[in-house]
This record gives sequence, structure tokens and C-alpha cells, in this order.
Amino acid sequence: MDNPINKPLTIRLDNLTEQLLLDYCQKNNISKSEAIRKGIHLLLAKK
Repeated sequence: MDNPINKPLTIRLDNLTEQLLLDYCQKNNISKSEAIRKGIHLLLAKK
């Protein structure tokens, strides 16, 4: 099943949240977009 990743999203973060995101991405060698997608899936899995 084809699921292209082509929907842009703009968000605003405070400095601390941005730094936490950057640190997580660097530690896990993933992009900010991938980390945010994973976070969304984690939130939805808690339902």
C-alpha cells in the first residue's frame, strides 16, 4: 500500500521543547518529521 509523505505541517515550539526534540532526533538518528510522526502514533495508541 502506497502512503506518500507529502503533507507539510508548520508548528510553533518553545525553546525547551525544540531543544528536547533536537536532542531526541540526534540521539536516535531520525528527522524531526519522523519523531513527530512517531509521537502522533504514540498518542493515538493510548486511546
